Amino acid sequence: MPIVDPLGFDTFNLVPFQINAHYTDLVVKGHGGETREMRLNEFIVANPDTYVLGLREGSMIWVENGKYILKGLNQPCKVFKNGQKTTEYTDLSTLKF
Repeated sequence: MPIVDPLGFDTFNLVPFQINAHYTDLVVKGHGGETREMRLNEFIVANPDTYVLGLREGSMIWVENGKYILKGLNQPCKVFKNGQKTTEYTDLSTLKF
């Protein structure tokens, strides 16, 4: 996910957050680059009004009656927002934005 809009972030505004699919906490030994979390933290500083949902492989968000519910394979997700502590949600949690 680039931290600067590549003129492609415009969407239908179906959800109040950006989705970072295939999110992982994996840190590759010997890799000198940024982790996914570091990159997302840069993004939310540059885009302070935007929530980012780090959605792990095999997970999905179920939207029903205005609620966002994490489902899938007991994979927690993370919600990033500038100025707020990163929140981790577990399977079947209702996410708050």
